[in-house]
Amino acid sequence: MTAKTTRRSRRRPAAVTALVLTVAAACPLAAVADTSSAAERSQARRLETIAERAVAAGVPGVVVRVDSGRGPVVSVVRQGSWTTSDHVLRATDTFRMASNTKTVTAALVLQLVGEHRLRLDDTVERWLPGLVPNGAGITLRMLLNHTSGLAESAYTEKSLNLMTGRDTSRPSAEEVLALGTTQPPVGAPGETWFYSNPGYVALGMVLEKATGHTFADLVQRRVAGPLGMRDTYVATSAAPRRGTAPLAHGYEPDAAHLRPIAEPLGLPEDWGFVGPANDEHVDTTAIDQSWGRAAAAIVSTAADWARFDNALMSGGLFPKRLLDEMRATVPSRDSDHRYGLGVDEYRSPCGTVWGHDGALPGYRSDNYTDESGRRTVSVLSTTHFGLMVSPEANAAEAELVDAAICAMLGKPVPKG
Repeated sequence: MTAKTTRRSRRRPAAVTALVLTVAAACPLAAVADTSSAAERSQARRLETIAERAVAAGVPGVVVRVDSGRGPVVSVVRQGSWTTSDHVLRATDTFRMASNTKTVTAALVLQLVGEHRLRLDDTVERWLPGLVPNGAGITLRMLLNHTSGLAESAYTEKSLNLMTGRDTSRPSAEEVLALGTTQPPVGAPGETWFYSNPGYVALGMVLEKATGHTFADLVQRRVAGPLGMRDTYVATSAAPRRGTAPLAHGYEPDAAHLRPIAEPLGLPEDWGFVGPANDEHVDTTAIDQSWGRAAAAIVSTAADWARFDNALMSGGLFPKRLLDEMRATVPSRDSDHRYGLGVDEYRSPCGTVWGHDGALPGYRSDNYTDESGRRTVSVLSTTHFGLMVSPEANAAEAELVDAAICAMLGKPVPKG
């Protein structure tokens, strides 16, 4: 849910362990040499090198999955040796997908639009009367593409305490929405693009009111279940769901090393995350992040997300005319990105891709696909604030995302 920024580095290089290079996440390493081209093997080695550099720069762990649609799926896993006593990272582990949840939320809205149960031009006031200022002028489309004028809530005191685990309350959807609506709007409805998590919490509330089902049930009934996403679910507590793949352990810097972030926000010197200490880090895995709801609460795997992206972009979830609506974009955070209805259009160095990124304490996720959905890529990291305090780690993670996209598109991985 939080923004990606850079800060001064402080970590020494970490030892690197645990590479997994697989075909369909199961076959032995030798099979890759038998079925992939020399160019693909070179790309895989390049991804391994960048992943190692990311871990050496301070990323506790990273999973990369690339399906170029031409041969075997390539998975690269790296983690710092200091993390292995907690959990050995695997390509099949689940991650908190954070704001990638928004793409699923948008898909659910578009399904209901296709069923004539919602309209993109419905006002928020129609569905959530009295809950959102200017609600009569804000449409569902504006919530979906972040042009509603609603403020962001990620750095309010309440949100920060929920994210760090200092606040263990379970706020209702209305209370989470109010974290944004009680702040002054950033603009008039439809006037400007401004990323707003509360806007997606509102969309989740609309979905629940329109269907009579919880957001978690809707994800299972309409997306995860039909697509066979067996390790995908909406978190409703801190505990992983039974019967799913293990949850990767997430980490953030300890309070002493968070000062570059905390001090400008006026937070106390001891401000930091709640959890077991490990090598100047805190294990954030057990912090309850379910309060992110329809904005950020989905847990999934790289392979499951590839199934979703394939169905989404191939028109398997709703009619093509609505896919065109989803991909109708507005200018967003910078010249390389435009934003549609719950989906980011990213003009990468190797070509245009569609997807989203996401961040929660202990987890960073970047998932992209080509326009057809046949080629997919995921880069999942086990830190977020760690990228904010280390420009080297942040740069390496960004390089890894671009390199994985290039490999997916069958283009040479840039040399950094």
